[in-house]
Amino acid sequence: MDDSHARGALIQSINAGGRNARMAFPSEELCPISDDELGRLYRSSPEGLDALVQSVSPDIRALLAYYCSRRAHLFSLGLTIAKTCTAEDLYDVAGRAGWDLFARAQASQVAEPVKPKSRYGITLAAGTLWKIPGVEEHGREDD
Repeated sequence: MDDSHARGALIQSINAGGRNARMAFPSEELCPISDDELGRLYRSSPEGLDALVQSVSPDIRALLAYYCSRRAHLFSLGLTIAKTCTAEDLYDVAGRAGWDLFARAQASQVAEPVKPKSRYGITLAAGTLWKIPGVEEHGREDD
């Protein structure tokens, strides 16, 4: 079922009224872009992500940033997208939570991998490390 059909069915069930109308609301909010586009964003490299994000209109981009920021596995993607939005766009979508998202996105830094200052070679111990009391060492005799 595509998003427009799901939205239409939801509106029809709400307009129908009655006791069961409340049960028609989905427990999940709908993603503002298709699953395929979201998958491409999720799998894209940082360089490709910029191009994909810029191809989405500013209002949909703000919706997408807010949508992603509310999911643990998409949170960093949401911050990255929110960096490309204006505070006003995010506020229009999410109110005060949009402003908070904008502030978090602007404050976030992309974590670079920590590189060691120097490399130490691996050394192995030479000789006996531990002697068990009461066990004698027996030398092997060559035949």
